[in-house]
Amino acid sequence: MTEFEALLRLNMTKGVGIRTYKTLLERFGSSEAILDATRSELEAVPGIGPKLAHAIADESKNINIECEINLAKEKKVQILPYTSEQYPKHLKNIYDPPLVLYVKGNIVETDILALAIVGARRCTYYGLAQAERFSRQLAQKGLCIVSGMARGIDAAAHRGAISSNGRTIAVLGCGLGVIYPRENIELAEQIAQHGAIISEFPMNTPPDFRNFPPRNRLISGLSLGVLVVESSLKSGSLITAQWALEQGKEVFAIPGNIDSIYSRGTHKLIKEGAKLVEDINDIIQELGPIAETLNDTEAPVTNDPRSLVLNSQEKKIFSLLSSSPRDIDEIIRIAKLPTSVVSSTLLILEIKKLVKQLSGKRFVKA
Repeated sequence: MTEFEALLRLNMTKGVGIRTYKTLLERFGSSEAILDATRSELEAVPGIGPKLAHAIADESKNINIECEINLAKEKKVQILPYTSEQYPKHLKNIYDPPLVLYVKGNIVETDILALAIVGARRCTYYGLAQAERFSRQLAQKGLCIVSGMARGIDAAAHRGAISSNGRTIAVLGCGLGVIYPRENIELAEQIAQHGAIISEFPMNTPPDFRNFPPRNRLISGLSLGVLVVESSLKSGSLITAQWALEQGKEVFAIPGNIDSIYSRGTHKLIKEGAKLVEDINDIIQELGPIAETLNDTEAPVTNDPRSLVLNSQEKKIFSLLSSSPRDIDEIIRIAKLPTSVVSSTLLILEIKKLVKQLSGKRFVKA
């Protein structure tokens, strides 16, 4: 068994997530060694009780990973482990990133400049029109549009990005072998051609309601911020907005008709501090230094700093870095700039291939 196969088997073992995996990896050294451990050895690891030890040592042997790998190949799906260089950078920084990510299509480096657009499944014509309009205009600016491919607002957001030949990513609450809702099968193929459809769930996982709240953390995790377009007070889009706040992301909301139940969620967000949005400039201005990158999305990327013209802010941050890793908190302290400004500037320098981010939010010159 290869290390990848062992990691995939662990990912398909109930109860094993990234935190548990890292704990076990620190103790045993590799995924293969974890699976070779006895129940008593596993139980000796802090936080691993008898039930989980039994699942890893015994039940995991019944998982047919060959079938999983073959099905992924048949469906043209990549399986990206957390350790892969292709694994989205934004997701690695959230509290609980998936141990394995299933991807159909492709995720490119510029997808780090992404905005989530989410909202109600049951919505008004106004909501659909706004979701598609904002998505189309933001995609034209160079932002990748992230959503959940659900009926209503999500589907409209993906369609808007596709109509402008922009990038879009759909995060599913089921396996990529079970596209849901079925009416969006054709849309899923279009999304894969203009970006990617992704999931953390094994290929044949059905669309269970328990999958959607954790799915929403990936939608916000992939994005710089979340725009909510129409939402009832019980909508899952409010969960996505909450995840965004916990991840330190921006939350935006489009106001609606005060008599509509589909405006109550967005108006609640606005009352609680979400930025009221009337046009895309309200979003772009809030993104700060990233806006300069969006205005020139066709600019060539180069590894030679001497051929790039950096603004004063970029030069200041770049000058604080070297080949030795420096923690983001230290950069913020020395630069004496707001956290959001430093984070945005570092992101721009990453896109320009002048800076590389290491684990633990440490940065070095590339």
